[in-house]
Amino acid sequence: MQPSTQELISKSDLISRDLSWLQFNHRVLDQAKKENRNLFEKLRFLAITSSNADEFFMIRVGSLYNYIDYGNDRVDYSGLQVIPFKNELLKGLKDFGKQQNELFLELKKNFQSYDFEIRDYVDLAEKQKESANKYFKKTIFPMLTPMVFDSYHSFPILMNNILVFGVVTKGNKPKEKKKMSFIQLPQNLPRFYEMKEKDRLIFVPIESIVERHLDHIFRNVNILSSSLFRVTRNGDFTLEESEDIESNFLEEMKKKLKTRKTGRVVRMEVADNADSWLIKQLKNRYEIGDENVKIIPKGLLIDFTCLWQIVNHESFDIFKPAKHKPVPPISMAGVEYQDMFKLLKNQDILLHHPYNTIEPLLDLLEHAAEDANVLSIKLTIYRLAKNSRVVDALLQAAENGKHVSVLFEVKARFDEENNMRQAKLLQKAGCFVTYGVGSLKTHTKLLLIVRKEKNKVTRFVHMGSGNYNEATSRLYTDIGLLTSDESYANDVQEFFNVITGHSMPEEYDNLITAPTFMRKRLIDLIDKERSNATAGKSSGVVIKLNSLQDKDIILAMYEASKAGVPIKLIVRGICCLRPGRRGLSENVVVRSIVGEYLEHSRIFYFHNDDDSKVYCGSADMMVRSFDRRLESLFIIKDPLLKQQAINILSFNLKDNVNAYEMKEDGSYYHLEPDGDAVFDVHKEFYKVKKEGVMQVSLF
Repeated sequence: MQPSTQELISKSDLISRDLSWLQFNHRVLDQAKKENRNLFEKLRFLAITSSNADEFFMIRVGSLYNYIDYGNDRVDYSGLQVIPFKNELLKGLKDFGKQQNELFLELKKNFQSYDFEIRDYVDLAEKQKESANKYFKKTIFPMLTPMVFDSYHSFPILMNNILVFGVVTKGNKPKEKKKMSFIQLPQNLPRFYEMKEKDRLIFVPIESIVERHLDHIFRNVNILSSSLFRVTRNGDFTLEESEDIESNFLEEMKKKLKTRKTGRVVRMEVADNADSWLIKQLKNRYEIGDENVKIIPKGLLIDFTCLWQIVNHESFDIFKPAKHKPVPPISMAGVEYQDMFKLLKNQDILLHHPYNTIEPLLDLLEHAAEDANVLSIKLTIYRLAKNSRVVDALLQAAENGKHVSVLFEVKARFDEENNMRQAKLLQKAGCFVTYGVGSLKTHTKLLLIVRKEKNKVTRFVHMGSGNYNEATSRLYTDIGLLTSDESYANDVQEFFNVITGHSMPEEYDNLITAPTFMRKRLIDLIDKERSNATAGKSSGVVIKLNSLQDKDIILAMYEASKAGVPIKLIVRGICCLRPGRRGLSENVVVRSIVGEYLEHSRIFYFHNDDDSKVYCGSADMMVRSFDRRLESLFIIKDPLLKQQAINILSFNLKDNVNAYEMKEDGSYYHLEPDGDAVFDVHKEFYKVKKEGVMQVSLF
């Protein structure tokens, strides 16, 4: 008798990356259910889960169909082959969608209490309909293009994640066959048409306005049905890059981005009153089954990302939680603000965002752009703010005659177009811009400023876990080290030589880099803890990161656990390690912090028999991080800053508000105070004092 799907999943010592991600999105959805959040905060988290799911279908489900469509099998970490795994995953995603819908209907009951309402066109008063009619005639109608499919017209390409009406029509002649046409709703219009009703805001979905005006588009024919739907396409692509990529690289990227818009369909969301004949034609055309089709019941919306229009509406600003004012970095507490160049010659600074502002880093960069003594600036860029002060500073530096080298990662997923636009600006200004190293994605976060000071040259360095993005620095928790230490500067300069030139150093003093060394070095550090435990010495591992997926790393942790090493993991998202399994991982605890801020910092602590080593940086423990990315981790040497990083781990382990703990079966449960004092890391980090930091220990 063949084992069942669930038996195979539970038997495996590893947890599926994709099923683990689904658990993560459940934790995000849980934020929308918390009683201490107001309605708009709940809608915000619901919108985030919808955006997460869109990306997941495009990339991870898209990747799965790359196997299916080309007849390649694989065995997932769950122990399932590709087709059973696809069925299990899509079933889980459908169940998740039902939970989203149920939550929205529950939240919808409270809309009127906040003086707003989502109302369909048919439910509007006559004067309101007149206003909506005028909006349709003046604004929407000129943007609509009906696309017919028949023996004279090819099947139209329906764009990715855009609402579409499928309209079935028939002419007036008796024997004329019915036809289907498609109308894509404009993506550059707000999803809701807004109007006032006394003191209440009315949000009218534009799809309900369009549906009531289809006879303006299909004149003198019979409209048999209209069906609202949305398709999600495979957005997972791999660039085939040659050694000589400079001349054609941007054009190649543009071509690949187009495939994201027209790739194979992996999901179709359909209103529940959809025409069965039309849907059957679409399923056949797109080669999908019922498992790929998500039915949206009446009274619900296709795509909850439209809720951002309500969440961000100025009328509801009063309901947004007050933002805590940033506090000074611990190493700058009590230090009078001064020139960053002077300050960094005397001390290192560890920035912990968003609790510490990104301003010291921006000040350093902007000062460098204007300072006559600065000779050069080198920087890696992965994601940028739309109106980036970083780019402005680099443009100014180039205008002032400084040598500016920028490695732009134009393959940063879903930010490719913004990055390409910014990269071209820098190139035109005279900056030396490179777009990556072969097939590797550059994910490391490094800045090097070279400054002439009297008879010597001083180099100033920033290394971090986060992007050089002032917008996300207020929302993501990240770590960044600012220093003028020569040994750090030597390593960073050497790594830039690797990135922009042809250099292969064997070792760094302070960095662990990928793709060459990182996996082995981290396994060596874990194995050292195992050896210490076996020898009766003190041992322990605490790691905070976004994702844990690499099998070799997980197996090393299992061996360390079996030797008695206590391992505490703080993994925000994907975790393929199975904790608490008898004889395998009894000494491993996995928790996830999901709350007000997006946890993005990576910190690696190895107890090392009371002579601890602490690393921070941009890398997760994933195959892609070790093998397909340029990554770096940096050791923290300064005793105060090292204790600061240890304190960050300690606080994350104490949290009982935002923390979830992983069970042996891969599911999570929310931790509660249970009589203990409430400890919310997203508030406690604003209260950190130097004295408390110096007393913290993890083991």
